[in-house]
Amino acid sequence: MKRKFMGLALAATASLFAATAATAGTLDDVKAKGFVQCGVNTSLMGFGFPDEQNNWTGMDVDFCRAVAAAVFGDAQKVKFTPLTAKERFTALQSGEVDILSRNTTWTMSRDTSLGLKFGGVMYYDGQGFMVKSAMGVDSALKLSGAAVCVQTGTTTELNLADYFKANNMEYKVVAFEKEEEVLGAYEDGRCDAYTTDQSGIYAQRLKLAKPDDHVVLPEIISKEPLGPSVRQGDDAWFNVVKWTYYALLNAEELGITQANVEEMKSSANPEIKRVLGVPNADGTAAGFGTGIGVSEDWVAQIVKGVGNYGEIFERNVGANTPLKIARGLNALWSKGGLQYAPPIR
Repeated sequence: MKRKFMGLALAATASLFAATAATAGTLDDVKAKGFVQCGVNTSLMGFGFPDEQNNWTGMDVDFCRAVAAAVFGDAQKVKFTPLTAKERFTALQSGEVDILSRNTTWTMSRDTSLGLKFGGVMYYDGQGFMVKSAMGVDSALKLSGAAVCVQTGTTTELNLADYFKANNMEYKVVAFEKEEEVLGAYEDGRCDAYTTDQSGIYAQRLKLAKPDDHVVLPEIISKEPLGPSVRQGDDAWFNVVKWTYYALLNAEELGITQANVEEMKSSANPEIKRVLGVPNADGTAAGFGTGIGVSEDWVAQIVKGVGNYGEIFERNVGANTPLKIARGLNALWSKGGLQYAPPIR
């Protein structure tokens, strides 16, 4: 009995050591190499898109910069790895990237069997359909018998099958690994409809030779909460990523912007001072950066580097961009949306 107890104790100690080692991993590694390696989309306008000089833009890209700002006080200390839908999970699991920030849907299987942890929902989305205006189709329910272009290795492919089966409709799937191949096949007439997340449809539509010749159908057939993810078993790194997301939302809610962040440090509002890490009157620390392994002014560094959540949204996909996407579900909770963050205190 004594030997059995000792064996259990040793096993528990080994498990605790393994958990501690895992917890200490990625944040220390990132600090040691001096940058965040971020897995992003290969070419999705508004979310992850490189120009001809390989300058990256997009909401997912800016989130990676926000994490870099939190860790290093410098939003530019990040490198981007473009990944297809098929490559993305392997790249994260193998350690090729530190964060996957690639318009990826948070699902149960990805949260469990794939061993991911999602840091929040950067964009609430849903799957839709696009067809050529000349078809005269005004509803996805009229697509029975259609050939549908879709990307493999995505929730999009599964949702498509579920939707047509639930509505007793037949269809032919035309699948490709890369988004460019899917869109090219649709434009060439190899399929009747194109399906992906609705945000992606608006982005891809702009790449077509004649965007106005194509219409987005009204149906939204799924829930697609898109957000950044990290590997399981590394709570310290997960906390940095998760609270970076919350910091973006809290900053917007408090009216802290890229333009006024320095001025806001003088605010009389104790919550704003606390969020920005302004020292107390007696010189003691007031922020919460130390608790996640970064500096006390980590939120100020994030906002200086990329702005708040609303600024990231408007800069990349908002009303003054080619995508012209309304905030909708992605508005703050106080303005009728779903974006809500726990307080920094």
